[in-house]
Amino acid sequence: MKIGIFTNNYLPNPYGVTRSVETFRREFEKRGHEVYIFAPSWKGYEDKNPRVFRYPSIDIKIKFRFPLAIPYSWKLNKIIDKLDLDIIHAQHPNLLGTVAMKWARKLACRRGRKIPLIFTWHTLYDQYTNFVPFVPSKIASNYIIKKAVKFANLADAVIVPTDSIIPIIRKWGVKDCHPEFISGSNKEMLKQVQHDRIYVIPTGVLEEEFENADRNEIRKKYNIKDDKIVLLLVSRLTSEKNVEFIFRSMKDILKKDGVKFLVAGDGYLKPKLQDFCKKEGIEKKVIFCGEVERKEIKNYYCASDIFLYASKSETQGMIITEAMYMGLPIVAVNATGINSLILNRGNGFLVSEDEKEFQSAVEKLIEGKDLREKFGEVSARIAREKFTSSICAEKMLEVYKEAIRRYKK
Repeated sequence: MKIGIFTNNYLPNPYGVTRSVETFRREFEKRGHEVYIFAPSWKGYEDKNPRVFRYPSIDIKIKFRFPLAIPYSWKLNKIIDKLDLDIIHAQHPNLLGTVAMKWARKLACRRGRKIPLIFTWHTLYDQYTNFVPFVPSKIASNYIIKKAVKFANLADAVIVPTDSIIPIIRKWGVKDCHPEFISGSNKEMLKQVQHDRIYVIPTGVLEEEFENADRNEIRKKYNIKDDKIVLLLVSRLTSEKNVEFIFRSMKDILKKDGVKFLVAGDGYLKPKLQDFCKKEGIEKKVIFCGEVERKEIKNYYCASDIFLYASKSETQGMIITEAMYMGLPIVAVNATGINSLILNRGNGFLVSEDEKEFQSAVEKLIEGKDLREKFGEVSARIAREKFTSSICAEKMLEVYKEAIRRYKK
């Protein structure tokens, strides 16, 4: 197949959508498919992949750097027109998502048959209004949700990373079947598609990225002794990730001997978190590692003993599946997306957003070596059975093939 992926987030942006696009791209190409990426230009970055095409962008920084795509390019119009794409996959409902929908319709008119448009609902958009300046959060939230719902209802399939997202987007207005199938003349087709338009497909762990991890490398780098328990947070340090909650929950634990806290990630809250650590007298127990390169992240997981997470804005939380794959027990706030991955009291603890409860769960794992090992073994087993990139890519390809078959009938 020739697959066109349109995304507002891509390399060298290090965050979730980028990793999702890259993970599926690599797996699709292993299977002989051609994958073309359409993304915003990033000043100073050069692509090594000749199948990546960049739209002009405005290089803005609202709390962190985010090139904003300008959704038009006569040069790229000519390129797309010649690619003969079989499937178009939008990662967002706006900007380059709009371009994806336009080309799905345009190519369909040219060929006389439908070019399926797939849409991945990556984000609980109402949790990200802190990045929209000068607009009240409720207004911004309502706008983007309505736009995403409209886009999803015009797509041929909607991908969600976990099943816990489905009731939410249904409540917001996403339909189980495409509007064109609802007319009386298409009742038989409606029966065939009404239950298979929303698909649960997580982004899997690229197993080769986690081979030959070294537990000692990071401990040596930060002078952490072998007998220390290492807590790990891998996250953007921004408000929607709820990282301040984790620091408040961990302050008493970190005042005791025997525990270190690795924080891998960066963001506008970093200075505030550093000030908090100084105020609480735990600055020597917390190591701010900054943004970690993908090739090194496996060693951070391997050097750690317990993984912490408190975000309530995830549709999946790819970081969680990576931590599980590396055999870590998890303590996380019981939130949508996350609670589809973690087996409470099986490979970790899912707790309410209560600092004492979160602290207590972490303490149980610190004090219980056998429990840590048991939870870690279950984490690794679940991740290898359900969340590898190979398994997830096969599921996505089946959605593509079914969408193409549907319109060939």
